[in-house]
Amino acid sequence: MKVKIGFTGDFCPWLRMEQLIKEGNWSPLLETVQPFFLENDYNIIDLEAPLTPPINPIKKTGPHINALPESAKILNYLNTKLVVTSNNHMMDYGVDGLNSTYDALKKHNINWVGSGLNLQNAIKPFVFEQNGLSFGIINATENEWTTTQGAKPGCAPIDPVLIFNAIQSIRSKVDFVIIVAHGGHEHYELPSPRIKKLYRFFVDAGANAVIAHHTHIISGFEHYKNAPIYYSLGNFCFDWEGLRNGTWNKGMMVRLSFEKGLPVQDERFYIHHMDDFIGTRMLPFNEQKELEEKVEALNLIISDDEKLEASYEIFLKQKTRVFNTWIEPYQGKILAGLHVKGLIPSLMSKSKRRLLLNLTRCESHRDILIKALEE
Repeated sequence: MKVKIGFTGDFCPWLRMEQLIKEGNWSPLLETVQPFFLENDYNIIDLEAPLTPPINPIKKTGPHINALPESAKILNYLNTKLVVTSNNHMMDYGVDGLNSTYDALKKHNINWVGSGLNLQNAIKPFVFEQNGLSFGIINATENEWTTTQGAKPGCAPIDPVLIFNAIQSIRSKVDFVIIVAHGGHEHYELPSPRIKKLYRFFVDAGANAVIAHHTHIISGFEHYKNAPIYYSLGNFCFDWEGLRNGTWNKGMMVRLSFEKGLPVQDERFYIHHMDDFIGTRMLPFNEQKELEEKVEALNLIISDDEKLEASYEIFLKQKTRVFNTWIEPYQGKILAGLHVKGLIPSLMSKSKRRLLLNLTRCESHRDILIKALEE
């Protein structure tokens, strides 16, 4: 028997979408993409926001994101059986927000993976059977403000040892293992060389496919040892004022087809969402073809380690000035902006920079530095 599983990128039905959810007038906004989900035997969506009222936000850098608990009914409309919840926003409203999310999902008979009341629960694979085949789903995110390292509630971190052990715990018990990862550089259309190495390691450890998101932009993919690795699906439905008419508003949906004893087959479908309109739509054929050609160009870079490294070096040069400003003791947007433009000097000596480099580059030093900053 063949099993078709659909995957999407970031789903966050807030801002303009939220008002229509309150009015109960949201289904027409998704009717052109619904057939994709209905044609699949199983669908897995990245739930990028906790389903909770915006009460008691945690202290963090970056924005706090939430969606209405009743947004879960959209997941049913899209024939969603499982949501992956390990991402950098799931704990924006703490344990109460996490529990509110679980309550909303339970109410609509939707399963979740990637988070829990402790690390053991968060990293635990979700196992299911469909059409006579068995699957194990493992979901993890890069460490920011949501991951748990032990007894506290949170999301599963992308820790190679943890994920290796999780794969080994189910490899002999299921037909297929799928890793769903949330990581990478936001708004960068390629994986870093480290990400490529890491996701390939997951396949070496026994995964049959790797699906990733978080970057908010479509990336390329490759087939490594017959396993498809998708480096980012971009967004599925995610409103953001100030980021319209651009790469933020295009996304990819992927269908993986599984048959026992055969390599995993994959198909791509491209969507347009939350631009000068509300909702998510299938792109017309000519625009689908245009995006597919762009993805193929990215794939050529991914397949060549030297080209991938060269592209990443260009990206790093674009980002280092901003990061240098972040580690300066300047406060406020005005002084930080003047420093980025080179109008005021650095307040950090070369010896201080060397110290910070050593504290962050050395794993043992970094462990202590993280604890010191947490304190």
